[in-house]
Amino acid sequence: MSAKNVLLVEGESDRGFFEDLCKLWGVSVQPIAVRTPRDAGHAKDTKQAAFDVLEKTYLPQLADGQIERLAIAVDADQHANGGGFARTRDQLTQRLTLAGYHLRAGSGAGGFLFGHSDGLNDLGAWLMPNNADDGMLEDWIQLNLHPGEAALMQHAKSSIDQIPGGPKFKPLRRSKAEVATWLAWQSEPDHGLWQAAKLDLLDNAAPQLQALKTWLMRVFPAN
Repeated sequence: MSAKNVLLVEGESDRGFFEDLCKLWGVSVQPIAVRTPRDAGHAKDTKQAAFDVLEKTYLPQLADGQIERLAIAVDADQHANGGGFARTRDQLTQRLTLAGYHLRAGSGAGGFLFGHSDGLNDLGAWLMPNNADDGMLEDWIQLNLHPGEAALMQHAKSSIDQIPGGPKFKPLRRSKAEVATWLAWQSEPDHGLWQAAKLDLLDNAAPQLQALKTWLMRVFPAN
């Protein structure tokens, strides 16, 4: 199904989370279609796949008017695992520069905006968690946790520390395990990561939450 506003993400969990955030915030009058690489015909849903379909599918569609507004939100991941904020930023910027985009002055912690000399709408990019540090969507959730959930999250972390024999997952996936454990103790434990996109689970006054909301509304304005 065609859409004029596209937010490209890494996979299904991210799609569900952002779809619920957009509904929660009422970001745009025209609905935002949250897409994964598989939606564009790629064999995988990964960060690298997202970069590939951004370059080969969505940038051409933005250029010829098939879509009007475009953004990408991916995890920075960890430097020790071949990722990291700096590497992810540079890889994305290099691809966009080759397509004629330039980084807007002031872009950074509040989300990235790339302009184009042909007068196309600005392209947005958000590197989880905060456009500055290594990490992922789950780290963003923890940065913006509702104060009433702090004790439960701490209990989830303590429980992971006490796993007999130690965790089976790699250290770089620690934040995923913490958020998954915390969500497993919520009222709807089987509803996945997008369950976190609720007013009673996130702190609407948190700086990073407001930064993401402002960035989304800048890339996908109501009119």
